[in-house]
This record gives sequence, C-alpha cells and structure tokens, in this order.
Amino acid sequence: MAIQKTKRDFPLDRIRNMGIIAHIDAGKTTTTERILFYTGKTYKIGNIDEGTTVTDWMEQERERGITIVSAAITAFWTVKKGQFEDQEMRINLIDTPGHVDFTAEVERSLRVLDGAVIVLDSSSGVQSQTETVWRQANKYNVPLIAFANKMDVVGADFAATIQSARDRLGANAIAYNLPIGKENDFKGVVDLLTEKAIIWPARIATSPDNATSLRAGQSVAGGEGDQTGAKFVEVEIPADMAEEVKVAREKLVEEISGTDDVLMEKYLGGESISVQELKQALRRAVIANKIVPVMAGSSLRNKGVQPMLDAVVEYLPSPQDISVFNGTNPKTGESEERKADPAAPLAALAFKIQVDPHVGKLTYIRVYSGTLKSGSYVYNATKQIRERVGRLLLMHANDREEIDEAFAGEIVAAVGLKDTVTGDTLCDEGTPIVLESITFPDPVISLAIEPKTKSDQEKLGYALQRLSEEDPTFRVKSDPETGQTIIAGMGELQLEILVDRMKREFKLEANVGQPQVAYKETITKYAEGEGKYIRQTGGRGQYGHCLLKIEPLPRGQGREFASEVVGGAIPREFIPPIEKGVMEKEDTGILAGYPVTDIKVIVYDGSFHDVDSSEIAFKIAASLGLSEAAKKADMILLEPIMKVEVTTPDEFLGEIIGDLSSKRAQILSSETRGNARVVLALVPLAEMHGYATAIRSMSQGRATYYMEADHYEPVPNNITQKIIESSGFTGRVEH
Repeated sequence: MAIQKTKRDFPLDRIRNMGIIAHIDAGKTTTTERILFYTGKTYKIGNIDEGTTVTDWMEQERERGITIVSAAITAFWTVKKGQFEDQEMRINLIDTPGHVDFTAEVERSLRVLDGAVIVLDSSSGVQSQTETVWRQANKYNVPLIAFANKMDVVGADFAATIQSARDRLGANAIAYNLPIGKENDFKGVVDLLTEKAIIWPARIATSPDNATSLRAGQSVAGGEGDQTGAKFVEVEIPADMAEEVKVAREKLVEEISGTDDVLMEKYLGGESISVQELKQALRRAVIANKIVPVMAGSSLRNKGVQPMLDAVVEYLPSPQDISVFNGTNPKTGESEERKADPAAPLAALAFKIQVDPHVGKLTYIRVYSGTLKSGSYVYNATKQIRERVGRLLLMHANDREEIDEAFAGEIVAAVGLKDTVTGDTLCDEGTPIVLESITFPDPVISLAIEPKTKSDQEKLGYALQRLSEEDPTFRVKSDPETGQTIIAGMGELQLEILVDRMKREFKLEANVGQPQVAYKETITKYAEGEGKYIRQTGGRGQYGHCLLKIEPLPRGQGREFASEVVGGAIPREFIPPIEKGVMEKEDTGILAGYPVTDIKVIVYDGSFHDVDSSEIAFKIAASLGLSEAAKKADMILLEPIMKVEVTTPDEFLGEIIGDLSSKRAQILSSETRGNARVVLALVPLAEMHGYATAIRSMSQGRATYYMEADHYEPVPNNITQKIIESSGFTGRVEH
C-alpha cells in the first residue's frame, strides 16, 4: 500500500478514534477493507481468501484467513449531508481480532478508543464472542454503533438480530435504518430519520474511479445501469414498506426523545422535531451509552457501509467529546484530571508493543493530552524512569509514515522506548500522572518448549522475552522440578502461532510438548504456620523467623499480602523479603506445582538476630511458613471452565448434548437460531482436548463450536488425586 503524507492539522472535533469489534467471522476485516476503499485509502478491495487484505498483513493471518493482531490505520471521510456537512473527518481505525485466543488485542484497543462499531452476523445474531467484546467495551465506557452485517445470506433477520442484542447484551439497541429486502433480495436501506431510501447495484466495485463518488447522501446518476456496486442511488421508499418505516421511525424518535428533556416535551406535546434536533440528541445519547443504533448492510456485497461511515462521524465521539481524563498523581496519590488539549501537560498511554523487523521495538501510544515530540525525553510515571522517544510513526497497518510530533487525540507508534510496556503512562516529569492501566485475563493452557540445538538456547530466551512483551496474555516460566521452559496462553491456537512466529521471525527451531491445562491451587479455610530458617556455617550464620496467617479470598480475587507486625518483632527492612518469599512460593505451587490464587497472607509476628538475620533468610522462612500453613488449610485444585457454544444441524443435537454431558458439561441452554440449533454449555478445559476432531466426526463435518475461558471451579477429589500423582511434584502437601 502506497503511503501518502497524512494531513496533521485536524481540529479535535473532526477526529474519530474508532475500532471494529465482533465475534469471529462476523465480517470485521471485510468491513474494514470496504472502509479503506471507500475513503480512498486503497484502490482495490482486499480479499481475505486471496490474502490481499491491508489490515491482515502477517503471514499467519493471510494463511489462516483470520485476524491475529489489531492493526491501526488512518483514513478520511466527508459527509455530504447532516450535522457535519462538507467537513472532512480524520478516522483513526483499529481492526481487532475475533478469535478468543487473541482477546488481549481487543482489550487494549478498546482501552484507548473513543468509540467502536460492533459487527453482528444477521443470520446468527449475538454470539459468544460478541458478548465478550460487548463487556470489554462497557468496561471502558466505549460508545457503540451496531452494524448488522451479512443481510444477503440465507437466514438473515434484521429484527431478530436487534432483539438478540437487547436480550443477550442488555443493550438499548434500536433500528437506525431498515433493510430493503433480505437474503438474495437485499438491495439497500431506508434511513429512518431522513426517510430516504438508497439502493446499491449488484456488482462489486473495484475501480479507483468510483472512490470519488462514494459520499453518502449524494445522488448518483446511473442507477442500476451503473454496475459498479460502489455507487448508490436515492429512490422512493418501497410502497410495501411504508407502514413498517412509519412504525420504526416513530419508535426511534420516541427512544431518542426519551433521552432529552426538551425533545420529550416536544414529543409529548405533539410538536414536530427536526431531523437536525434528532441527530444532535442521538449523538449525545450514543456518547452517553444510552442508545445503540443498529444499521443493516452487507460488507461483502458493498451495501450499507457508507451510511455506517456517516454514522461513525455523526454519532461516535471525538476526543473533544470525552475531554476530561482522570489519573492518579504518583507522588500524592490524589486523583487528577487532564484535558484533551495539545497545549496541556503530556499524558499518554502505551497500549501495545510490537517487534518490527525493520525498526525494532514499536510502542503504540494514545496521546490523551499535550504534545509528544520526536527526539524528546518523557517520564514513565508507572516505572518512574525517563525514556527517550527516538522517532514517532503514524501507522498504516504494517506501513509507516514518520512524523515530528503527535497531538492530543492521536494514536501513534514510538521507536526508542526501551523499558516501557503495555499499560505504562508517559507524561511530563514536572506534572506526573498515572492513567488507568489495562487488565488482562490469566492464561488457561500451557506447554513445554525446548530448543532443538544448544546454539538455539540463547535465541529461545530472546524470542520468548520479545513475544511476551508483545502479548500480555502470553506468560513464560521455568519449571523448578524439571528445568523445562513452560509457555502459557489463552488457547492452543495462540500458542501454535507464537511457536510459528519463533520459527519464521527468530529463525528458531523448537520441540514443543502437548498442551496442558493451567490449573491453580487455593485454600479453603483459615490456618497459621511458622517458618524458621537457622543455619550455622562456622562464620556468620543465617537466621529468619516469621509467623504467618492465611485465609481464603473470594474466587477470582487473586492474591494479597499484609503485615501486622508490631513492636519491631521483625525489622521493617525484612518485610519485603518475606513478601517476596511468599510470592515465589505461591508461583511455584504447594499442592501439585501450580500457582496459588485467591489467598491472603498476613505476617503477624516473628523474631530476628542482630548479626545473622538477612533478607535471604527471611525469604526462605516465609516460604517454609506458607508451606506449613497450607498443610492445615485444606488445599484444593481449581480448573478453568470454558463457555462452549456449539452450532449444529438439528439431527445431530442429541449426540452433541450426550457427548458434552460425558465431559462433565453443564448444559445451559439449547435454542434455534436460523436453520441451526445452538447449544451453550460450561465444560472443563481438561475435557475439551481433541474436540475439534470429535465434533466433525459426530456431525459429518457440519457442526462448529466456539470456546472461551469463563471462570475457575474446584476439581473433583478423584480427579485431583490423579493430577497430583501425575505431576510428580515433590512439594505436595499430605492431607
């Protein structure tokens, strides 16, 4: 893709930082490709099957036809009618993955975006990953527009899609436009506010000559005879839709009026409300997350994307609409505000790390306030260190445009930041602030990896460090029992692709073990333990002594450590080593070698020796004390429980449910969706190995499934004992 210099002098109210989010295969990348074509960013529409898409640029993405990493790109769009008539808008767009293994990419993208388009499959409605990305968007209060894609496929149902969004997401979803026809007869849409109908010719646009005539609201000569598929024409609302349009418009106007006191008074008084007033009120309602407008379309057939782009400009917020950002002053601990103003003090968040073969480590940054300059020094308030920004780049997927400075509201990449990682805040040293970071789920699956040759040993360490910097859900540790290197992640596909990247990008050949479930250990009751480490070696000895209390925390709470030592029983400088000893023991495990979670450890007493006490002695004593307390606390194993959604033809339903039941599954629901049956169940991950092959053989290859991590639950006693025995862990606790 040829890169042209991007216009930089854009006021904040004409910038949109938005993302495309959805369930896998709902059409995110296809929609993104149309946006790039219609905005004149590309001159040929990329095809997933041919591996020619702009945002899916990695070899693995093009080979598999899926999005693995989020890609940022900048485009421009002018609305011909409406609130922002004839104003050119800058759209900073991020295309995100749909596969659950790469959920970290969605999480960190939503953290820095101002708004998003959630793509729904009109033939399937809301699917499992749709619910996940919806929760992620809500977590960061990201306003949304819904695009009901695939209106041209068999089983497409616009009304049912909206209803599923209301039922399964709890969204106040309402039709913004109505489809003209459906399945093979889908031709266009009726805009309910303007009461204008537009239709698209059937053939797909590929000519760059069409890109200049693609602005919504512009009547285009040629009609059906145009045969470009990119141009559209305004037509009369079909007579058989008149009543449906009237009812739907009334419902939309009522919903919009309900969010605005002035409009509600007009509405109840029977006064007419102008389209401009309705659009302004709808914009405020979308930004406040009160309404999710739903639009119909078919990205593959080039229908409905331009009106959706107009809606992005008209209803999603600019950085100015979310003008105040909160953070914490690291010196005082007080809450502070920053405004989206290029002249304000710098506040920026590093949200993604990428290893680039040409320029090295790229740090993606969202600038919230102030101006970030190339060649300047910035303060990493999270780590409390100074970093130098070598170069600043505007990213266009995997292409780069070098820039001198980045202003509030922009998303850029920096070269030269050595110690900054995902979630760190960059700011001015004189006015430090720490912005809300990004949280990621824990890995649920792991495997052992070792280099094929001794010469590759050093390469392995470097590759794993680089890849774990890029992906916060990818963890690396050494097994103290076997000396093996263990890598862990969100799923088999993620680990498979990371191993493939080691081979291609780092020229590293490695042997890989079988995937293993990432169990966790926890306690079920309060207990106390004493740790004492005394060693005399002729010269100076070692002395550490501490008393610990442990208690269980609610599921999913993680770990806590506290000190209740009084009267100088243990000097203050030895409390951090005690905490470190506790954490290391929690990491290596006590029962079967798995990390300990949902536990609070309190050191409350102990003793020390004036000469022999040392940090290492107290660290070892803490580890011994925790082990002793755990023996009395009835330790159990926890296993990851997966939410599994199986879509199958009706004739295989009984066998599918029977098989899931044999896997310790809890069947939650079974419903009809289109021509298929959808089974939703909670199943232990340990039972799901090889399920892809099993489900194909059960359904003659016609059933599909989707799986994502849901929560952790205790492992049944009989299975726990087998896991402990097979682990061969020498530090296990006898009950």
